[in-house]
Amino acid sequence: MLPPEHRLRSTSLFGETVRRGRKKGSRTAVVYVYERQYEGTGAGYPATVGGPRVGLVVSKAVGNAVTRHAVSRKLRHTAGRIIADGVPAGLLRPEHSVVLRALPAAADATSGELERDVRHALRRLLG
Repeated sequence: MLPPEHRLRSTSLFGETVRRGRKKGSRTAVVYVYERQYEGTGAGYPATVGGPRVGLVVSKAVGNAVTRHAVSRKLRHTAGRIIADGVPAGLLRPEHSVVLRALPAAADATSGELERDVRHALRRLLG
């Protein structure tokens, strides 16, 4: 499961990550990474102390509602494991925003395949 401090909830941060971030794709997912820049702290600024924030995009192209929900659960689990491990240690920092966009092939992929693809894309982006 993905802890609340690691969830990307803001629509504006989703858009900013997808528009301004770098991306790498694989067979099952596209990974966007954006290093957020803050001019200050306090009210109105998301805390960076909680760690990197991850958001998911699973469109109708992936499948019906049941399939999309299953893919979302797998991606959330993958994101939680990656954050716990630190991708390879130290590459994923608290100021990173990550958006995982599932592709139609994700519907038939196992959790292991999704995790392998996402980790590989993150290594290419951050390493």
